Amino acid sequence: MSDTSVVVIGVFDGVHKGHQVLLNRAKEIADGRSIIALTFDPHPTTVFAPDKAPTLLTTLADRVELLKIHNADQVAVIKFNEKFAAMSADEFVESVLVNQLHVSTVVIGKNFTYGHKAAGNVDTLIKSGLAHNFTVDVQELKADDEVISSSRIRKLVTDGKVEKARELLSRPHRLDGVVVHGEKRGREIGYPTANLGKIEGQTIPADGVYAGWLTVGINFWPAAISIGTNPTFAGDRARQVEAYALDQEGLDLYDKNASIEFGWYLRPTLKFDGLPELLAQMKKDCDQARELTDK
Repeated sequence: MSDTSVVVIGVFDGVHKGHQVLLNRAKEIADGRSIIALTFDPHPTTVFAPDKAPTLLTTLADRVELLKIHNADQVAVIKFNEKFAAMSADEFVESVLVNQLHVSTVVIGKNFTYGHKAAGNVDTLIKSGLAHNFTVDVQELKADDEVISSSRIRKLVTDGKVEKARELLSRPHRLDGVVVHGEKRGREIGYPTANLGKIEGQTIPADGVYAGWLTVGINFWPAAISIGTNPTFAGDRARQVEAYALDQEGLDLYDKNASIEFGWYLRPTLKFDGLPELLAQMKKDCDQARELTDK
């Protein structure tokens, strides 16, 4: 059996608790076989309906890392393009599952479809398994009796409900980017923030103030995080995602890769009458963030 594999198939955006059910099941039945997580990039919707393509909960690099953390021995990434989308269901089974991945068991969610125009489903896969000598293990993407989906978590994040998203992901929602130059206003008022750039395509939480964490290199700091357009100050600006590392001084983070993780939603973005009111509120935000991240 050792040269055959258990293949777990999915887009796996977020590698949430529902996806983890599939990966845990693979581990349960592997019995010495290699576990391969088969995923697709970019998200299939970007090919079928580009205008409806979702923002992502995890970058591809994070997804691969998370799949390995949750039991995959290897991750196979298929480039999802028009050529792949045109492949028939039978071709996908023969070419990818049988010839390339030497499958002996496939683990999938019950709504799984595959092949050109999603012609393949659980039933056709079970039939193909009989012809090609592999079994199909179907699971529901549920945890604690809750059906979990990437689109549901995406909606929670964009609504600012990061605590619930965190529960369904089994970790805080995270944005990965690079620290870019902002207006440097935070520095002037005593709260220098890391302004996160290069986050296009990721799922950004609703405007507001959050408590969470900022990671740069090996450093991991509790942080107060602000998302919005800084309405207290004059002028129009794009939405910004910025994190203030609590109790840190003299940090120079420009151009460094950084991640911001969202633990708790604290309050909506407000327009203050002036700087003293803003500073008083920022002190409260930081005290609250410090208390929450200290737990």
